[in-house]
Amino acid sequence: MSELIDNSRKRIDSLKSLILKLHLGFSPDDTRKELGELLGSVPYGEVVQAEQELIEEGLPQEEIIKYCDLHSEALRGKITQPKIKEIPEGHPVHTFKEENKIIRNYLLKLKDTMSKLRARGKEEILSEELMDLISLFNSLMDIEKHYVRKENLLFPFLEKHGITGPPAVMWGKHDEIRAFLKSVQQTLHELKSIKVSDFIDLDEILLTPTIKMIEEMIFKEEEILFPMCLDTLTDIEWYEIYKQSDETGYCLYDPKAKWEPEFANTMERKSIENGKIQLSTGGFTIKELEYVFKTLPIDITFVDKEDKVRYFSLGKERIFERNRAILGRQVQYCHPPSSVHVVEKILNDFKSGKQNSAKFWINFRGMFVHIAYYAVRDEYGNYLGTLEVTQDIGEYKKLEGEKRILSYE
Repeated sequence: MSELIDNSRKRIDSLKSLILKLHLGFSPDDTRKELGELLGSVPYGEVVQAEQELIEEGLPQEEIIKYCDLHSEALRGKITQPKIKEIPEGHPVHTFKEENKIIRNYLLKLKDTMSKLRARGKEEILSEELMDLISLFNSLMDIEKHYVRKENLLFPFLEKHGITGPPAVMWGKHDEIRAFLKSVQQTLHELKSIKVSDFIDLDEILLTPTIKMIEEMIFKEEEILFPMCLDTLTDIEWYEIYKQSDETGYCLYDPKAKWEPEFANTMERKSIENGKIQLSTGGFTIKELEYVFKTLPIDITFVDKEDKVRYFSLGKERIFERNRAILGRQVQYCHPPSSVHVVEKILNDFKSGKQNSAKFWINFRGMFVHIAYYAVRDEYGNYLGTLEVTQDIGEYKKLEGEKRILSYE
């Protein structure tokens, strides 16, 4: 046992030395080669410990964040993991990984699209082609929910177990990715057209680096973060994360399966026993409220004052499909670029107090659909959000006279 501990200590010290070399300018390729000669492979836990110790010994956290991608590049293919039992569907880690699969697919689509654009004639003008890029990058903005669930639900539990350095570094990388995605979005939305030669420059400076950072984050999550969390957190802690995840929402993915460990039923019974949601004119149990909304012959979607989708009703036959992947998403990203300006105008007019409702009616799949948006305000007139109410009113258009006698249809 002492020999194993001694070998682990030597690997950690060697790994710290190699990481410091990266910070001094050594190339990742040379470092990877030296890593292979000295260590062969490194258990993921020792990677975490090396990073934690370097921060505790005074290496600025900003330095770790700055060179974090170089670390992972040098360690690619060298990190070993213990065998992990199968992760049940619905478990937070299963959900994170499913989101990563979808994110990878979007990154592949982006790389394929950009490759085709780069191959065009240098003087050719791109205009309509930019819409595909805007749409793909708009979808990637949903990655915010993936990162927020890590930051607000996963990292606090790691910190309770004394693991503080790696989560802080990863949060810093989240912020870098956010900044790059925001720059990509602003730049593409401002462009009406661009020469292929200029697009190539934009790609090298902004687009490809953004994609690479997201790919590196997926590598860090799946090779280091998730195995570490599975080894560290208890099922009770995971269940707390699971129960709170809906509030933030999911990234391009709608978990279908519920994850209910054996103790879940006991915990749930205690948490809602005799519990009611009390409103100003009465109250509901959670189940009653859920099924009241499901019974209403209208579809409801609520967007909060930050323009994030917070709730949608799930009746028997929704007119416009919804799934839980939109929860927590900016409502602007739920619409095609061609109609975002209309969404923005409605929201801005509601926020300013200029308007309180906006109504449309359309023919859709054989239905005559009425779509209404209402500004939700408190008793002082403060804007709380927007309520969308959608209903097929075709049957009402046909009504004539009166109906006073009971009859069932």
